[in-house]
This record gives sequence, C-alpha cells and structure tokens, in this order.
Amino acid sequence: MGNKNTGKKYNEDFKKMIVDLYNSGSSAKDLSSEYGVSEVTIYSWIKKFSPIQTEDGDTVTADEIAKMKKQMLKLQEENDIFKKGYGHIREEVTLAEITTVIDAHKDDHSVKQMCDVLGVSKSTYYQTKKHVESNRDRENREITERIKEIHVESKQRYGAHKIYESLKVQRLMKKAGIRSIIVKKFRPTPSKETVIERDNILKQDFNTTNINQKWVGDITYINTLRDGWCYLASVMNLHTKKIIGYAFSRSMTTELVLKALDNAYITQQPNDGVVFHSDLGSQYTSEDFRQRIQSYGMDHSFSRKGCPYDNACIESFHAILKKEEVNHVRYLDFNSANIELFKYIEGWYNRKRIHGSIAYKTPQELENELNVHVAA
Repeated sequence: MGNKNTGKKYNEDFKKMIVDLYNSGSSAKDLSSEYGVSEVTIYSWIKKFSPIQTEDGDTVTADEIAKMKKQMLKLQEENDIFKKGYGHIREEVTLAEITTVIDAHKDDHSVKQMCDVLGVSKSTYYQTKKHVESNRDRENREITERIKEIHVESKQRYGAHKIYESLKVQRLMKKAGIRSIIVKKFRPTPSKETVIERDNILKQDFNTTNINQKWVGDITYINTLRDGWCYLASVMNLHTKKIIGYAFSRSMTTELVLKALDNAYITQQPNDGVVFHSDLGSQYTSEDFRQRIQSYGMDHSFSRKGCPYDNACIESFHAILKKEEVNHVRYLDFNSANIELFKYIEGWYNRKRIHGSIAYKTPQELENELNVHVAA
C-alpha cells in the first residue's frame, strides 16, 4: 500500500490558484516558499495559464489554445466521418425532410452552414420551403412570432397563462421554448428518500500503518455575503492527516465530491485497495461516485445513519477550519472565499500546522519523509 510513484503531483485547481496568486501580486519566490513548489515550475504554470490578449480584446491562455486546437481537430474529424456516412444515404433523404431539419435548428446555426453540411443549395432550400409549408404551419409560425412579441413587450414577465389569455396559444409557446423570467422562490425541503445502510468497512478504526491506506471525505457549508451558501468537499489521508483533495462550489452536487476525489487521486497516485470512507449523503451514494471509486480500485466504506463519530477525523478537520479561519471573517463572495480556503488548507493546515497525532509534524512534512523512505 502506498503510491504508484513518489514524484510530486499537482492537480489543475492547485496550479491555477498559484497563478492567480502570482497575478494578484505574490512573487514566485514567496509562493515557492509558501507552497513548496519550485520557482521554475511556477513560471511554467504562469506561461500555461496566464491570459494572452487577442486582437479583438478577448483573453485566452496557452492551455486553452492547446485545448481548442485539439477540439477543432476532433470536430473536423467528426465532420469528415459524418459527410462520408451521410453521402451513402443522401438520395434516400427527401428535400422536405432536410427543410424540416434546417427549420428546427436555424436559431442555433446559419441556414447557409446547414445547407453546406447537408448537401443542398440555399436556393433549393428556400424553393422547397415554399412548397412544403402548409397553411397550418404558416399560421403557427405567424402566431409564434406574435408570442415572441408579447413576451418581449411584457419585459419577459408574462408566463404561459397570461400570454394564453392574450393569444390562446400555450401549446405553441412551449414549442417555441419561451418562459417567464419570474419563477417561484426556491425553498429547500427535507429529503423524503429512505436512507439505506451500506457496508461500514472502517468501523471507527482510524489507525494506519502506511500512507494511502484509508481516506475520509465529507462536505461542509461556507457562507458568503454575495453568493450565499457555498460548499467545500474535502478528502483526508488518515495516515498523514493531510487534506489531499478538495473542491469548492456554489452547489452541493455529485460533481463537487467527484472533483475532490479526482484531485486527491491525481496528487497521491495510490495503489489499489484504498478504503474511502464517507457518510450516506446522496452525493456519495450516487451511481457516478460508485463508478469513480470502482475505477480507482478503491473500497467504499459508509458511516452508519445518524452516527457522525464514524467519520470523526474529517468532521474534526472541518471544525478546525471553522474555528481557525471561517468564523473569524466574512467572505465577500465565492471567489474571495475560494482564495482564502486555498491559503488556509495549502499554506497553513497542510504545510505549517503541526499535529500531535503525527508526532507534532505537519502533514506535508510527514508525507515528504514517507516518500523519501519509499524512494530510497
């Protein structure tokens, strides 16, 4: 049990945050000292993630340019495959069917572009359209245009009911994809789903003999003035007490805990057999999370219903986070909270805060010692 390799790994969130701090005025030297990354590596991240000014005034990073080139090549290949496949069945597709497809998507793509892709000329499309548009289609199209006008005139306040009173066409409004901007205020309600007990492998045994044997994960709430409640998902390595992965979001979703787990896996590169322990929250019991755990060769352990002591270590970390950081400040918004949580976890908790349970060492210090030992 341990790591697949001992070289230091950093996830994308960590890299981008270091670059953001550099762009905010921190020097590469100070960042290197604070977060244990070489200055050469920091400058390579700056080159990769810092924005480049384009001719039209927009900004793009070198990393984004590389991704866009890759995506363009993929789209070009997919388009070539489509054209080759479509060519074999083109004669079986009627002009009326092609016209229907173009009409259905002309709000998303230009008519010329779709005609080019589908192998018809613009003039043929418009000529066919004159023949295939029935009186009912023309009436519906004209009424739909009137629906849009009423919707705009009401400054998007009118919903289906009021427009129906004006025009008696709720069916066409739905077809046109129009809705009122006024929606009911969201009121969270307690989940009525029955919580199913699952296998508790850990059984409150938090002892370990080596790195990456047992990980624990949980979610906590962080309040901000502008963005309201935000959510932090954390993953702790029980052997070092290090927070090896975390993610911060405006919503408490499965994607949040997946990202925290992915970040932990990227930085640790563990061998198979890690026991990951969490509570019975819907994010952790989801099918997507189960599949990710399985793909990483991990065993998932769950707390018993209503028993926080089963996940005491990560609960303790979140309590310390609140006591030492969160309860002393009021975060303006999501972004400012994100930066300060990064500073606390990476700059303080992992690298400077000593822990009695690991011989008064810092989590990063112990991890470094163990990696050196393994490498030797």
